Amino acid sequence: MAFDDVLAEGRFVLGREVERLETEFAELCGVRHCVGVASGTAALTLALIAAGVEEGDQVIVPAHTYIATGLSVLHAGAVPRFCDVDDATGLIDLRSAGEAISDRTVAMIPVHLYGQVCDMDAIRRFARRHGLLVIEDAAQAHGARWKSGRAGSFGDAAAFSFYPTKNLGGVGDGGAICTDDDGIAERCRRLRNQGQRRKGEHIEAGFNERLDELQAAMLRVKLPRLDAANGARRAWAALYREVLPDGSRPVQEDHRGECVYHLFPVRVARRDTVKARLHSLGIQTGIHYWPAAHRQQPFASGRFRQRSEYTAGRELTAAVRWSQEELSLPMFPELTRAEVLAVADALSGAIGTARG
Repeated sequence: MAFDDVLAEGRFVLGREVERLETEFAELCGVRHCVGVASGTAALTLALIAAGVEEGDQVIVPAHTYIATGLSVLHAGAVPRFCDVDDATGLIDLRSAGEAISDRTVAMIPVHLYGQVCDMDAIRRFARRHGLLVIEDAAQAHGARWKSGRAGSFGDAAAFSFYPTKNLGGVGDGGAICTDDDGIAERCRRLRNQGQRRKGEHIEAGFNERLDELQAAMLRVKLPRLDAANGARRAWAALYREVLPDGSRPVQEDHRGECVYHLFPVRVARRDTVKARLHSLGIQTGIHYWPAAHRQQPFASGRFRQRSEYTAGRELTAAVRWSQEELSLPMFPELTRAEVLAVADALSGAIGTARG
């Protein structure tokens, strides 16, 4: 029905469905503006540019994240400065972030990884102390909370992804920028649409990063069900924690917030052997992420800049350990108790096999 309405309307890009989705998603996140774009990567890139990040500026990025976080900084013309992460949560380590700051650092991107919002009180204090913009990477955190607020409402701007596997996912790619800043929102709307202020008037070198109507229509159908689906994910995560075997270490949850478990990561020794054993038993798992972001080729090869500029010459050991040990167990709202118990039992056997 939603797609039929779009087809009957005959407007397929930046029409009424996108406008309605923007209004509804902004309301969910508790912000004044939402700007629909073509992907989560586009959302991060445009948010950085619109917030004033310029060529040669440096942006703090945690090294345990999907590569798009760092690539968005490159696309904006800036330099990612990777910092380490907390060993228990995989979220940004502010002590390490402080060590990465230079006189060219203008912004930071806290990543709400696995559906858990970073300690945004501490991050905002840190950002004020150092004069930094805060751009939230909320690509995995639709509907997640930190205290009384939702992911996407804490920074100067925030980026979301609507990739099909996300907690709120479409039937193709898509993304959104959320902000309370009128100027950032206005510029993001121009940048996504070839720098166009009004029809035929292009005032800057923008991009083609528009969200299409079919994606917006699908997302609007799913949006009212998001909180219930997130609740189911939280329930399965709680059960996993009850039954996980020795030798597996789940991500630590900060109970000042409400994680929405886009993924359910555990840390295991001999991760690849464990994963292969589970695969042989018909249990699909994922790895998020290997190698660590600062060791990916765009940042490790020296093609763009010296590697030391990306890492401030540090090894970022916690992020590397996460990349070597992380294993994502099945996590989706439609799981059953029997399936969670079966995964835990198989994981126990796989860990035992890996130990030899």
